[in-house]
Amino acid sequence: MLNVVVMVSGGGTNLQAIIDAVHSGKITNTRIAGVISNNQNAYALTRAEENGIAAQCISPKQFSDRTEFNRALLDVVDAMEPDLIVLAGFLVVIPPEMIRKYEHRIINIHPSLIPSFCGTGYYGLKVHEAALARGVKVVGATVHFVDEGTDTGPIILQKAVEVQNGDTPQILQRRVMEQAEWQILPRAIDLIANGKVSVTERIATVNE
Repeated sequence: MLNVVVMVSGGGTNLQAIIDAVHSGKITNTRIAGVISNNQNAYALTRAEENGIAAQCISPKQFSDRTEFNRALLDVVDAMEPDLIVLAGFLVVIPPEMIRKYEHRIINIHPSLIPSFCGTGYYGLKVHEAALARGVKVVGATVHFVDEGTDTGPIILQKAVEVQNGDTPQILQRRVMEQAEWQILPRAIDLIANGKVSVTERIATVNE
C-alpha cells in the first residue's frame, strides 16, 4: 500500500481528483496519509478534513528564517511516513535536503507541456497567460519527478489540450485542469503505486 502525502497551497482541485480516484478505484494500492498546506485558509485543508484525512498547515511565516521552516517541514513530512509526496499546487520551494531524502519519491503537476512555459515564475494563471500571448495552438499538463531544479525532473506523463479561439487564461486553465491535470496526476500515482515507473539517467519510463 502506497502512503501518499499531498502538499497544496490553494483550493485543492487536484487533491480532490486524487481523493475521487482513490474512492473510485482508478488509483489502486494507495492511501492518502496526509495533506500539508502552507496556507491556513486553503480550501484543500477542508477537503482533507471532510474526507477523514490528516491535515496540517505549516508556513514559512511561522518561523524566523527559512532554515528553521525547512527543518520543521521535513519533520512534519517524515512523521506522515510517505512513500510518495505529491505537489499539487504547492507554492513553496521544497528544501534541497527533502528532495535528496525523497529522491524519485516526489512528483509535481505542472500546467504546461514541459519544457514549454515552465521554470521560475511560471505557475498558476501565469502559465496560461504566457501560452496565449505566444499564440500556441496546443497546451497541456505534465507530471514529473521533482529534482533540485524548477520543473526540470524526469517527466512521467504528459497530456495535450487544444487552445480554442476566444480562450482567456481562466478558461484555458479550467480546460487544462479538466482534460489533463485531473486525468494524468491520478494515473501517475496509480502507476507508481503498482511499480510501473522507473528512472534511468534522468529519463522516467512507464512500463504498463
